[in-house]
Amino acid sequence: MAKKKKKQAKRGGSRGRGYVPQEIVPSRIKMPNRRMGEMFARVVDIYGNDRMEVFCEDGEHRVGRIRGKIKKRVWIRKTDLVVINPWAFETEVIDKLGKCEISWRYTKSEISWLDRNNRIPKLLDLNKIPL
Repeated sequence: MAKKKKKQAKRGGSRGRGYVPQEIVPSRIKMPNRRMGEMFARVVDIYGNDRMEVFCEDGEHRVGRIRGKIKKRVWIRKTDLVVINPWAFETEVIDKLGKCEISWRYTKSEISWLDRNNRIPKLLDLNKIPL
Protein backbone atom coordinates (compact mmCIF):
# COMPACT_ATOMS: atom_id res chain seq x y z
CA MET A 1 0.00 0.00 0.00
CA ALA A 2 1.29 3.50 -0.88
CA LYS A 3 2.16 6.00 1.82
CA LYS A 4 -0.11 8.98 2.27
CA LYS A 5 1.41 12.41 1.83
CA LYS A 6 1.31 14.73 4.80
CA LYS A 7 -0.31 18.09 4.32
CA GLN A 8 2.17 20.89 4.67
CA ALA A 9 1.25 23.87 6.81
CA LYS A 10 0.79 27.20 5.05
CA ARG A 11 3.56 29.64 5.74
CA GLY A 12 2.79 33.17 6.86
CA GLY A 13 -0.60 32.15 8.22
CA SER A 14 -1.83 35.48 9.60
CA ARG A 15 -0.66 37.45 6.55
CA GLY A 16 -3.23 35.99 4.23
CA ARG A 17 -6.14 37.84 2.72
CA GLY A 18 -7.50 40.77 4.63
CA TYR A 19 -4.27 41.37 6.57
CA VAL A 20 -3.86 45.04 7.45
CA PRO A 21 -0.56 46.02 9.09
CA GLN A 22 -0.83 48.02 12.31
CA GLU A 23 0.54 51.56 12.44
CA ILE A 24 3.86 51.50 14.22
CA VAL A 25 4.44 54.03 16.96
CA PRO A 26 7.49 56.08 15.91
CA SER A 27 10.47 55.72 18.19
CA ARG A 28 12.88 58.00 16.36
CA ILE A 29 11.77 60.64 13.88
CA LYS A 30 14.07 62.32 11.37
CA MET A 31 14.13 66.09 11.65
CA PRO A 32 15.46 68.44 8.92
CA ASN A 33 19.14 69.28 9.37
CA ARG A 34 19.07 73.09 9.30
CA ARG A 35 22.85 73.39 8.93
CA MET A 36 22.67 71.43 5.69
CA GLY A 37 19.80 73.63 4.45
CA GLU A 38 17.04 71.00 4.80
CA MET A 39 13.47 72.10 5.57
CA PHE A 40 9.89 70.84 5.74
CA ALA A 41 7.66 71.03 2.65
CA ARG A 42 4.23 69.87 1.45
CA VAL A 43 3.63 68.24 -1.93
CA VAL A 44 1.23 70.43 -3.93
CA ASP A 45 1.21 68.82 -7.38
CA ILE A 46 2.70 65.76 -9.09
CA TYR A 47 4.25 66.22 -12.54
CA GLY A 48 5.51 62.71 -13.24
CA ASN A 49 9.02 61.45 -14.00
CA ASP A 50 9.87 61.63 -10.25
CA ARG A 51 9.19 65.37 -10.13
CA MET A 52 6.60 67.27 -8.11
CA GLU A 53 5.79 70.77 -6.96
CA VAL A 54 6.38 71.41 -3.27
CA PHE A 55 5.54 74.35 -1.01
CA CYS A 56 8.44 74.94 1.38
CA GLU A 57 8.42 76.38 4.87
CA ASP A 58 10.27 79.49 3.65
CA GLY A 59 7.14 80.37 1.60
CA GLU A 60 8.42 79.39 -1.87
CA HIS A 61 7.14 76.91 -4.43
CA ARG A 62 9.83 74.63 -5.88
CA VAL A 63 10.09 71.68 -8.23
CA GLY A 64 11.20 68.70 -6.17
CA ARG A 65 13.02 65.68 -7.53
CA ILE A 66 12.76 62.40 -5.60
CA ARG A 67 16.15 61.22 -4.40
CA GLY A 68 17.36 58.01 -6.04
CA LYS A 69 17.76 56.16 -2.74
CA ILE A 70 14.05 56.44 -1.92
CA LYS A 71 12.65 56.50 -5.48
CA LYS A 72 11.51 52.88 -5.64
CA ARG A 73 10.94 52.36 -1.92
CA VAL A 74 8.57 55.19 -1.02
CA TRP A 75 5.42 56.37 -2.77
CA ILE A 76 4.82 60.11 -2.41
CA ARG A 77 1.31 61.51 -2.86
CA LYS A 78 -0.28 64.97 -2.84
CA THR A 79 -0.37 66.70 0.57
CA ASP A 80 2.43 64.51 1.98
CA LEU A 81 4.86 66.14 4.39
CA VAL A 82 8.44 65.77 3.14
CA VAL A 83 11.96 66.98 3.89
CA ILE A 84 13.63 68.82 1.03
CA ASN A 85 17.11 70.10 0.30
CA PRO A 86 17.11 73.19 -2.00
CA TRP A 87 19.72 73.35 -4.73
CA ALA A 88 22.12 76.12 -3.74
CA PHE A 89 24.18 75.98 -6.96
CA GLU A 90 21.26 76.97 -9.18
CA THR A 91 20.94 80.58 -10.34
CA GLU A 92 17.53 82.13 -9.74
CA VAL A 93 15.49 82.99 -12.84
CA ILE A 94 12.39 85.20 -12.81
CA ASP A 95 9.12 83.32 -13.52
CA LYS A 96 10.75 79.90 -12.98
CA LEU A 97 10.42 77.72 -9.93
CA GLY A 98 13.54 76.84 -7.97
CA LYS A 99 14.59 73.23 -7.69
CA CYS A 100 15.17 70.92 -4.73
CA GLU A 101 15.67 67.29 -3.79
CA ILE A 102 13.11 65.34 -1.76
CA SER A 103 15.02 63.24 0.75
CA TRP A 104 12.37 61.98 3.22
CA ARG A 105 8.61 61.37 3.49
CA TYR A 106 6.80 61.20 6.82
CA THR A 107 4.19 58.56 7.67
CA LYS A 108 0.82 59.38 9.25
CA SER A 109 1.96 58.39 12.73
CA GLU A 110 5.11 60.51 12.43
CA ILE A 111 3.06 63.51 11.26
CA SER A 112 0.68 63.18 14.20
CA TRP A 113 3.65 63.07 16.62
CA LEU A 114 5.22 66.13 14.95
CA ASP A 115 1.88 67.94 15.11
CA ARG A 116 1.35 67.12 18.81
CA ASN A 117 4.82 68.42 19.65
CA ASN A 118 4.44 71.59 17.51
CA ARG A 119 7.35 70.80 15.17
CA ILE A 120 5.50 71.48 11.91
CA PRO A 121 5.43 75.18 10.89
CA LYS A 122 1.94 76.74 10.82
CA LEU A 123 2.60 77.90 7.25
CA LEU A 124 2.45 74.27 6.06
CA ASP A 125 -1.13 73.73 7.28
CA LEU A 126 -3.07 72.15 4.40
CA ASN A 127 -5.72 74.90 4.35
CA LYS A 128 -3.23 77.79 4.26
CA ILE A 129 -1.04 76.80 1.29
CA PRO A 130 -1.29 79.45 -1.46
CA LEU A 131 -1.69 78.20 -5.02
